[in-house]
Amino acid sequence: MKDIINVTYLGGPTIILEIGGLRLMTDPTLDPAGETFMIGDKPGYWKTAGPATTDVGHIDAVLLSHDQHGDNLDHTGRRLLEAVGKTFTTPIGAERLGLNATGLSPWETVRLNDRVTITSTPARHGPAGSEKLTGDVTGFIVESAGLQIYITGDTVFYEGIREIASRYNPQYVFIFAGAAKPRGPFNVTMGSNDAIDTAFAFPNATIIPVHFEGWSHYTEGGEILQQSFAALGIADRLRILTPGEKANLV
Repeated sequence: MKDIINVTYLGGPTIILEIGGLRLMTDPTLDPAGETFMIGDKPGYWKTAGPATTDVGHIDAVLLSHDQHGDNLDHTGRRLLEAVGKTFTTPIGAERLGLNATGLSPWETVRLNDRVTITSTPARHGPAGSEKLTGDVTGFIVESAGLQIYITGDTVFYEGIREIASRYNPQYVFIFAGAAKPRGPFNVTMGSNDAIDTAFAFPNATIIPVHFEGWSHYTEGGEILQQSFAALGIADRLRILTPGEKANLV
């Protein structure tokens, strides 16, 4: 018998995934609209919309792509971590966060309960050479009862994602999209080209974008993704969630 797996999209990079008896949250961004975050000594980006809800209930664990950027972990999100039993992120992020944070290196696997495992996956937060600017990031494979879900974290499409595709066959891929440009002309998250490359790298997966609305530095929204997938005849493989509504995956 398969698990019933639900997902609730809150906006930005934040989802609540209900799987294997657990409630997992990605990258908590729960501040209201208008909150601004700095890049160096200048305002860099800000929230254009608040979360669909802040009534998130009990969270068993947070899967955090990285801690160093406000659009992945904002002020209210940081306070949430204090109440959550476990946070999984990059090794350097876990050092900075302390609390109940555990750092995972790429391909490291942790069993959360007798039904669910998570595995850290490679990610690169921008083009080659941007690592010193953007810092370490991670994605996750979540597995339960034979089902695999890939959460990309903040990354562009690059050879690391091809390696993930050689090891895993997820049925669902949550891409961190939006073609975010907080530091200049280059993307630090997936644009429509990256999203399409990811779709073809994982030919059996439904592609579910997050991280494409609610922040000032996102430059590509859901409409562009829909148009891009339709132009290549794969519109049926793209699923855009409605913020605040619980959706059934399986």
